[in-house]
Amino acid sequence: MRHRAIRPEPLFFELNPRRVRRQGYMLPTLDVPPVEPARVLPANLVRDPDPHFPDIGEMEVVQHFHRLSQLNYAVDEGLYPLGSCTMKYNPRINEQTARLPGFASIHPLQPVAQIQGALRLIWELEEALKTITGMPGVTLQPAAGAHGELTGILMIRKALSTRGDPREVVLVPDSAHGTNPATASFAGYRAVEIASADDGTIDLGALEKMMDDTVAAIMLTVPNTLGVFEHRIVEISKIVHDRGGFIYLDGANLNAFAGRALPGLMGADAMHINLHKTFSTPHGGGGPGAGPVTVSEALLPHLPVPRVVRTGDDYELLWEDPESIGPMRGFYGNFLILVRALTYIRSLGAEGLRTMSDVAVLYANLVRHRLSGAYHLKYDAPSMHEVVFDDSRQARHEVHNTDIAKRLLDYGFHPPTMSFPLIVHGALMIEPAESVAPEEVEAFCDAMLAIAKEAEENPELVKTAPHDTPVGRVDEVRAARDLKVRWMPEDDGA
Repeated sequence: MRHRAIRPEPLFFELNPRRVRRQGYMLPTLDVPPVEPARVLPANLVRDPDPHFPDIGEMEVVQHFHRLSQLNYAVDEGLYPLGSCTMKYNPRINEQTARLPGFASIHPLQPVAQIQGALRLIWELEEALKTITGMPGVTLQPAAGAHGELTGILMIRKALSTRGDPREVVLVPDSAHGTNPATASFAGYRAVEIASADDGTIDLGALEKMMDDTVAAIMLTVPNTLGVFEHRIVEISKIVHDRGGFIYLDGANLNAFAGRALPGLMGADAMHINLHKTFSTPHGGGGPGAGPVTVSEALLPHLPVPRVVRTGDDYELLWEDPESIGPMRGFYGNFLILVRALTYIRSLGAEGLRTMSDVAVLYANLVRHRLSGAYHLKYDAPSMHEVVFDDSRQARHEVHNTDIAKRLLDYGFHPPTMSFPLIVHGALMIEPAESVAPEEVEAFCDAMLAIAKEAEENPELVKTAPHDTPVGRVDEVRAARDLKVRWMPEDDGA
């Protein structure tokens, strides 16, 4: 067991509870007449005379925030086995290139002649993603995967409208990411669920019945959220294309086959790529992040503007195009994320990208092999980059997936994804990213096996976990219903 010996940390306001006067700074004597705040600020913006700030020194402030940082698990600390979320190491060389003055210090309103290097980087990343996906067009504007989904579906909507064939339905598998039906609805379509077959992939019979002239597209995740490859993807694409629809590939799991297979040859018309998942950039739209979308020939005319175009050795920004769906992001998206992604691609090269996906699949199958005797596997199809167990064996002892997740904290590991996909009750969705060492994956498996044994021999130990963390088990229902995000001193009635 890997213990994290971290002492509990009080709130900032609870430091120095006796209110002993301490001074953490020294300022020179003011050489101008003081100004009363009420003379320059509206009364409602003037702070109360005593805001209850603690009197503490600089060292105490530094120690407090450093200790807070240690309370959180981080990707630099160890394995982050979140399935379908892919939390992987962010190489430091990515951060170095993103901080080069020629990238970090430019402004999007500078003349094109002054940002040729940045435009060339965008062009080169687009070309790299075209090669990796086997698709002829790409936009780097979207700020995250879900934003990329919306961009792709809006391009599909534009293409259907242009050909005079508006449709109203988008088919979404029952195992899909929740963003898929949300995207379809946000784009003005009605999301209709399509069932999975016994092996966890799309039921071709159901697709045959549902694919009519009202269906604009089907949104598929390849491999899907069970970690299973849609082995009938070419047949699915033919059915959908023959009936006038489009194939949207949720590329969240591209890290499972980058360098080994081409979505373009699978029949994809649009596919977003989570740069954080496959190409090691910081995670998510709030990061900020990026979710580029690659497209087929049919959607090329409708790519967002502005677009980078190359004229000889120079690069320009194309701002106007009547066939475009218009801009999806201010200027050209989150540029410094794009710098990081290209750095990773160029660092690895073609062979390195193949190795990346190979190791991702290898690790997932290592976990599957080691845990298959202790945890139940609902879908027994071959696993790609992730494997989805459930808690049905532990539930016999009234131990559930949330209990297992809490107990993992005592072993020093972040839990896997819980209760997703929804078609697996009590799901434990595990994805060991390829960037960790094999010993770390083995240690995680050891912890999971130990917890499975505890669930049989001492279930109360698991059901009351965590035991070794600064904060014990939180009442999650109460936290959701009675959330308090502001601290108030006791004498104010808190």
